[in-house]
Amino acid sequence: MKSLNILFLFCVAGLVMPDCGNKDKKQVSQTQQNGMAKQPPLPVEAFIVQRQTLNEVLEVPGSLMAFETTEIHPEVSGRVVLLNVKEGNFVGKGALLAKLYDGDLQAQLHKLNVQLQIAQTTEERQAKLLKIQGISQQDYDLSLLNVNNLKADMEIIQTSISKTEIHAPFSGRLGLKNISPGAYITPAIAITTISQVDELKLQFTVPEKYSSQVKNGQEINFSVDGSSKTYRARVIAVEVYIEEETRSLTVRALVKSEDRFLIPGAFAKVKIELGKNEKSLMIPSQAVVPQGRKKQIFIYKNGKAMATDITTGVRDAANVQVVTGLNAGDTVITTGLLFLRPGSDVKLLKVNPPTP
Repeated sequence: MKSLNILFLFCVAGLVMPDCGNKDKKQVSQTQQNGMAKQPPLPVEAFIVQRQTLNEVLEVPGSLMAFETTEIHPEVSGRVVLLNVKEGNFVGKGALLAKLYDGDLQAQLHKLNVQLQIAQTTEERQAKLLKIQGISQQDYDLSLLNVNNLKADMEIIQTSISKTEIHAPFSGRLGLKNISPGAYITPAIAITTISQVDELKLQFTVPEKYSSQVKNGQEINFSVDGSSKTYRARVIAVEVYIEEETRSLTVRALVKSEDRFLIPGAFAKVKIELGKNEKSLMIPSQAVVPQGRKKQIFIYKNGKAMATDITTGVRDAANVQVVTGLNAGDTVITTGLLFLRPGSDVKLLKVNPPTP
């Protein structure tokens, strides 16, 4: 009888113990949920948006180019007998840069010249005979034709001789030479390059949305690495179409400065003044959170971080203009952005500028 009672007690204990364990687990889970729900607000700093006057300046990269530049190639093949390329020197338009061997052409020209003298003498005699009807008109015409043919052949040889002289196509500065005296060259070989550098071109691109604000004659500023100066240029040409891949418009400007820092191929930082906006909304650049092709910011409202999409405009080194999605007086969160989610509880530690 005692053994049956003991067995009964064990059974009752087995039924009661699992229920106690479930109660303990429920209590622990409830405690964890309460702990999660009671997490303290995330401390952040914020910025109160105010309208301000903005001189809208578009900053884009650019590149300096020679006003004119070309490679110097011979028109005919031949051996170089004279090379007058002084690397880096300035030459005037028409200056002789190289001379190819033309001895064979000169010999042909001399031969034709002798033949021409004889033919002209014959033509003069036959002209006198024609006047007294000593020869027929046909015989005289053949003599005159021979004279004209020889003159045409001499012009062809003289043209070939002129092609053995390579002259500067315009005034400019010579580049590095690629050949030496005595070399046999063909039209495919570049002797050197020449660039007109007393004036330069500045080429850059502007985003599509600013394309209508850049016009011929507009003054722009730019700077180059290695120089603390700010240079000026004037827009002289705007491409007639917008690049489909980059959605940008190509612009060229004229630079008349001869500063030693302005070298063709140099990188330039271009600044274009787009006008003055007296009601611009500017926020710190670090407040903007990229979201794929969109841009987002967090606004502080009643202790919550509320996400909103924005459209940005021009920017400077520290701030960016907000075109849509923001109003004056909004409080934009500037720190702790990596930990924020829409609707997160936040606590303001610092507001800049301070709340009045």
